[in-house]
Amino acid sequence: MAHGLSAYLCNSWLDALANNTSYAVAQVYIKLHTGDPGAAGTANPATETTRKAASFGAATAGAINSNADISWTNIAGSDDANHFTAWDNLTAGNFLFSGNVVAGAYTAGDTYTITAGNLTASLTVAS
Repeated sequence: MAHGLSAYLCNSWLDALANNTSYAVAQVYIKLHTGDPGAAGTANPATETTRKAASFGAATAGAINSNADISWTNIAGSDDANHFTAWDNLTAGNFLFSGNVVAGAYTAGDTYTITAGNLTASLTVAS
């Protein structure tokens, strides 16, 4: 399984850290998947292809949590979303990271929501 940070994101952070380049993402967008999205973040897309904007609180202890609901209304098709990917653009852009979605079954026409605080990204902090 290829969950975690994309090569693009890792390289961008390392260049910002070690090569005096800047790196920022204006907005993170979340896309649903019905299986492992793979290292490129493009495998097993859900029938619902719309990416939704996500917002996060300040990082603490090496983790960030979503601080607002992420909702898809009148969702396309019936699926069981069990993975997500994060992107830096609404329709194109760069794959940033991926992870699991818990209890992600939905029916066409439903509203599907990842509630605030339930999308988390973390890094291992030295202790």
